[in-house]
Amino acid sequence: MSSGALSPKNREDALAALKATSEAGKELDILIVGGGVVGAGSALDAVTRGLDVGMVEARDWASGTSSRSSKLIHGGLRYLEMLDFALVQEALKERGLLIQRIAPHLVRPVPFLYPLTKRFFERPYVGAGILLYDTMGMTSGNSRGVPLHKHLSRRGTLRAAPSLKDDAMVGSIRYYDAQVDDARYVVNMVRTAGHYGAKVANRVTVVDFLREGERVVGARVKDQETGEQFDIRAKQVINATGVWTDETQAMVTDRGQMKVRASKGIHLVVPRDRFQSTVGLILRTEKSVLFVIPWGRHWIIGTTDTDWDLDKAHPAASSKDIDYILENVNKVLRRPLTREDVEGVYAGLRPLLAGESDSTAKLSREHVVAHPVPGLVVVAGGKWTTYRVMAKDAVDEATRALDERVPASCTETVPLLGAEGYKAAWNKRARMAESSGVHVARVEHLLQRYGSHAEDVLSLIREDRSLGEPLPGADDYLGAEVVYAVTHENARHIDDVLTRRTRISIESWDRGVSAAPAVAALMAPFLEWSDAQVDREVKHYLARVKAERLSQEQPDDILADSARMGVEDIVPLS
Repeated sequence: MSSGALSPKNREDALAALKATSEAGKELDILIVGGGVVGAGSALDAVTRGLDVGMVEARDWASGTSSRSSKLIHGGLRYLEMLDFALVQEALKERGLLIQRIAPHLVRPVPFLYPLTKRFFERPYVGAGILLYDTMGMTSGNSRGVPLHKHLSRRGTLRAAPSLKDDAMVGSIRYYDAQVDDARYVVNMVRTAGHYGAKVANRVTVVDFLREGERVVGARVKDQETGEQFDIRAKQVINATGVWTDETQAMVTDRGQMKVRASKGIHLVVPRDRFQSTVGLILRTEKSVLFVIPWGRHWIIGTTDTDWDLDKAHPAASSKDIDYILENVNKVLRRPLTREDVEGVYAGLRPLLAGESDSTAKLSREHVVAHPVPGLVVVAGGKWTTYRVMAKDAVDEATRALDERVPASCTETVPLLGAEGYKAAWNKRARMAESSGVHVARVEHLLQRYGSHAEDVLSLIREDRSLGEPLPGADDYLGAEVVYAVTHENARHIDDVLTRRTRISIESWDRGVSAAPAVAALMAPFLEWSDAQVDREVKHYLARVKAERLSQEQPDDILADSARMGVEDIVPLS
């Protein structure tokens, strides 16, 4: 069993092992295509059943939908209104599991206010729904992990959130869900799968599927870093490519195809001091549900829900999207937010199963697993919170076609790396701070990002004190975290570090521009970059930020997409 460190050498070893599957008798049991939350979940599920597993991702882990969500682990209050009780029950069970057993270092409770705007009938109606939500959380088979809801008067509401307008509500109900740093969670899960023996490689894209007759027996892939193509053979392939499902499926068959529609959701990040509140908010708009979510020293505000049929790798937020969110959140705030208050913007795509409905907001979040041709399993739809169930269902379907008897899924009882010993590490955080010379507040921040593995990050600082310095323009993050991202978390480019291993690209006013040169200098020795490559990496990141800023000034999706597409996807290596 490996240590789970996803280093540059680990990637080389994984690629060598994947190439070796072309030899007789060396094929994988399961190859997973797609390194988002469902793909990574499938890799962990399959490898902990004792199977020989490989996983490839065309760009970076979680670089699509899985790093651009609302960062909530929730049952979905609005699905109760749709009477989708089974989906809510399933999601609340997963929420309890994640908070208490699987990832207590990454998933934690967060309070929300549900404002009430009508006297008399609204409180009993909404209250009954939230009581049912809490009750379902308790009866889901896990201790719930979050406190119970509480009814607040208008005065109590304004005490909890002084920046709300006096007339914005007649009272509220405070309830709890949970939040997660989605990209960190996925890379942590990929590491855990690697720890159990899965062969995982990012920046490897599928160019075709291998066939013997009608049967899929693997994939032809291309290493995006070197341009080399090679075959990976497997008894079963799981396609977990989310919004790219239609494209990957089309390489194999046009029969019995699942259709996935992409729905765009954008989020704004604003500093925590722009308005006072000790809790998050959930607001109803005509078109979607708007969340105001506490996020460290920031608020995340979102989301929208609109059809998207342009570039899927880099969905763009238009000026219209940003105005929509500001306009709706300002309906309840005393001091309106303006464009000048917005630090960061990000856009993501939800993979919704295409239905008869014209509106993506009305499509179900149920997931579907299909076996369109022998050797290929497709999983699509669903929601972030229920990734583990989707992964289990996909692997169940794949293992039915394997000759040997395969054990049942055990991921309910498999904590992610960093979860074991997290509470003990948290309790000794003052001592960790003393021994490393790092302030206790920073140690807490590291513990909430790496769990018990925060000790590994602190070890880097003990060896080189300069790594204990914060990054330029991004005071929350230390140089050691950049080194750790390269040596343990498969970061290959500046963008991987600034956008997903940390959140500097959305949490700093300059979107990470001033941190980029320092990050490149820290990454260079481990990835053997020349000075010319360092220069290329920095220029590429700056161009990306410029293109994103330009896209956010455009009035509509088409112009925003055109502005965003001015930068190539992956920095070429010389």
